[in-house]
Amino acid sequence: MTRFNLDAYFERIGYSGRRVPTLETLRAIQALHPAAIPFENLNPLLRIPVLLDLESLQAKLIEGRRGGYCFEHNLLLKAALEAIGFPVTGLAARVLWGRTPDAITSRGHMLLLVEVEGEQYIADVGFGGQTLTAPLRLELDSEQETPHEPCRLVEWDGDFLLESKIRDEWKPLYRFDLQRQHVVDYEVSSWYLSNHPQSHFVTGLRAARAVPGRRFNLLGKELTTHTLGAQSTTRTLQSVDEMIEVLTSTFGIRLPDHADLRSKLGSIVEG
Repeated sequence: MTRFNLDAYFERIGYSGRRVPTLETLRAIQALHPAAIPFENLNPLLRIPVLLDLESLQAKLIEGRRGGYCFEHNLLLKAALEAIGFPVTGLAARVLWGRTPDAITSRGHMLLLVEVEGEQYIADVGFGGQTLTAPLRLELDSEQETPHEPCRLVEWDGDFLLESKIRDEWKPLYRFDLQRQHVVDYEVSSWYLSNHPQSHFVTGLRAARAVPGRRFNLLGKELTTHTLGAQSTTRTLQSVDEMIEVLTSTFGIRLPDHADLRSKLGSIVEG
């Protein structure tokens, strides 16, 4: 079995606190992870395989200074939390962002159920532009503060429905239950999302990063900055060089050395 390098993970996210399974530890890690490791889909875009084994995750997200999507982020977080001593269960969710709560989508998102000090919390560092920046108690109808938007869990047809409060309106993010998932379950969903010709991870560029007080979201060539307490701003990237600068500086991605990178980015800028 591959050994998880907790020291390297903590260096990557900038954590220097105690290595004990407490709520304070979990809160600190969940705030730091999405600020340091971005959400991005360059592998599917460039048709590079997305590998979910622990060795590959560490090589890409930690040593390679890359990001990834939900399965990569949350499997890495799961390994880190288990190394500290947290009991962790992998779960799956149906993404509802931009849809109504009754929409039936595939169970194509990963999140974690974490036991902390006798209570259960959900943790998720891989939901792109609305990634959680704090763990949420697994309880219904309770508005919970995070470093970014308030969130809550409500019941919907026997499931937990996660909502985020954006401009005073509750928006559905995803719906989930507590059925345990295994890596093989995620591998099936991940393969589909990273290979199906109509998957938005294959056809377009997405990147996100949540830093204190702000969220940066890149969708295609549109870069949006959301600042707490202020109006969001959007600008259109005009060139491949500008897009590379944004990916490397704003999102902190060490870009892959791939022959098709500039042409793929160019098609997005020109699209």
